[in-house]
Amino acid sequence: MIPAFEAHHDGSPLYVPDGRPSLGDEARVRLRTPAGGAVVRAWARYLEDAEPRYAPAERLGAAGGWDWWEARVPVRAGVTTYRFLLEATPEAADDGARRLSWLNSAGQWDHDVPDAQDFRLTVASGGPSWATGAAMYQVFPDRFARSAAADGRPAPEWAVRAAWREPVLATGPDVSRQLYGGDLDGLREKLDHLVELGVGIVYLTPFFPATSNHRYDAESFRRVDPLLGGDEALVRLVEACHARGIRVIGDLTTNHSGEAHEWFRTAFADPDAAERSYYYWREDGGYESWWGVPSLPKLDWASERLRREFVDGPDSVVAHWLKPPFNLDGWRIDVCNMTGRLGDVDWNRDVAALLRRTALAVRPDALLIAESTADATRDFQGDTYHGSMSYLGFTRPVWGWLTGGARVNYFGTPLDGPPRIPAEQFVAEHRAFSAAYPWDVRLHSLTAIDTHDTARAATVMVPGGQDVAALLAFTFTGLPVVFAGDEFGLEGTNGEHSRAPMPWGSVVPRDLRGLYGRLASVRAREAVLREGSLRWLWAEGEALAFVRELPGRTALVVAARGAGSVSLPAGVLPVPEGVPEVAVGGLRLELADDGGARLASDGPAAAVWFLGGPALPPAAR
Repeated sequence: MIPAFEAHHDGSPLYVPDGRPSLGDEARVRLRTPAGGAVVRAWARYLEDAEPRYAPAERLGAAGGWDWWEARVPVRAGVTTYRFLLEATPEAADDGARRLSWLNSAGQWDHDVPDAQDFRLTVASGGPSWATGAAMYQVFPDRFARSAAADGRPAPEWAVRAAWREPVLATGPDVSRQLYGGDLDGLREKLDHLVELGVGIVYLTPFFPATSNHRYDAESFRRVDPLLGGDEALVRLVEACHARGIRVIGDLTTNHSGEAHEWFRTAFADPDAAERSYYYWREDGGYESWWGVPSLPKLDWASERLRREFVDGPDSVVAHWLKPPFNLDGWRIDVCNMTGRLGDVDWNRDVAALLRRTALAVRPDALLIAESTADATRDFQGDTYHGSMSYLGFTRPVWGWLTGGARVNYFGTPLDGPPRIPAEQFVAEHRAFSAAYPWDVRLHSLTAIDTHDTARAATVMVPGGQDVAALLAFTFTGLPVVFAGDEFGLEGTNGEHSRAPMPWGSVVPRDLRGLYGRLASVRAREAVLREGSLRWLWAEGEALAFVRELPGRTALVVAARGAGSVSLPAGVLPVPEGVPEVAVGGLRLELADDGGARLASDGPAAAVWFLGGPALPPAAR
């Protein structure tokens, strides 16, 4: 169970009131502890030149049941890590002994902890402000919509043509060859649908020419696939999106190209070609590839020529698509965690730094997201990519909490589906895999209930679970992601099966357009959902509750996964007034005479209320 009155700090404006520091600053960092409780002294413990230092925290006063403290942490490096040491009175312990505890980004502990999950201050510029209020909509171009022009394009030799309403393949040799013929003009013609959903960002999976429907095996990084309409179709799409206030980001594979790529074909044919340095070659004439898949040869980032061609400078691939006439608003980088890494070779950070420098020089407000399928925190410290696309901090735990027991691909593990977990494990997993992110990275990382690489939430979760998960995603830290088709309740047991064509003109499993539209509208309107603190109030078994907080505004989010009720002690929940702003299921919040609350539901349910801001003592206002 999450303690109802746990000390709290994070990187939000409520606790770091001066915002992003500069080198040489002393950053004010604030802490809240239960008022009238045991804490009598506190310190911020930080590192300076890798040596621990302690800054005493001044008690600012009490308000709303909390004591507020403030310490000053010197900023002497690009990333400054810190945690809090709390001293309790002997009277608070049964044996009369003094009690010490430590607060880091993963929670409060009764013993000292390693530095890995400390809070972080970073001086690097953060992600663009336009991103945090936006709902991101992921489009797999072959499966979204066909324009009339698509009928006139012959299928390439590699493709297996499929009619739009033909079932999608989940397994077998033709999963990557099944071609439905969706194109960029088809997407452009359906933009009113995205406007209805409140979409702020379109994330396109790769649009490069390739020998597969997913196009992660690019033949060139300098052209749009003619099957999608070519370069002109991308220009038309981006212009139409921008006219509607929608941003567009592309998808780039920095780990590998396709074996049909012009670079690889040249290198394979001529051992003396300059492009030979772009790849890893073995003594037997073979080459390294992604997971041993020969169609995806791995790029060797020791090559200075590759760096100049791909990520470094205004003439690079990265810059090419951010400039006119294409004007993309940023990139999602595929398998970033593997880029530049092979055995004991590691160019990963070099590539990320060059890519960031190039992108922001061309487009200072570009959004840079990168995929990481493992613990992503070491690669995301705010000075390279703005945020991560990782499944460990939200997607996997929300699947486990809301699972209906379906047999699905579970993120490449040997398991045949997510194990069912209680709410407290949901919180523990979220904390474990997000604690080491700087706050701005948390705000710009993707919060997805499913994607083109996973089973669909509608298949994984109990009936009504997708609705609860969607509300959580839109009220959580990070950028909420809708994979095209989620709004129609599409199902799928793995990534390939989830890439079914959009059911235009057909009966859909469920129509969730209204829900997603309301959630997107509320998020765009409410700054507290974009940048507010996230503080857990309750997590046990069937129910969880948290607040997002800014000075002057609080969002209260409560969710339940099944029928039943939970009684909460007095003071745990702020007292909401009136009906919730958005609600799904049959959640009822009943206030008890003693100030406590009872959460009751008839099934999966969730709601968000908006309240006044947290009470602050005068010295903290």
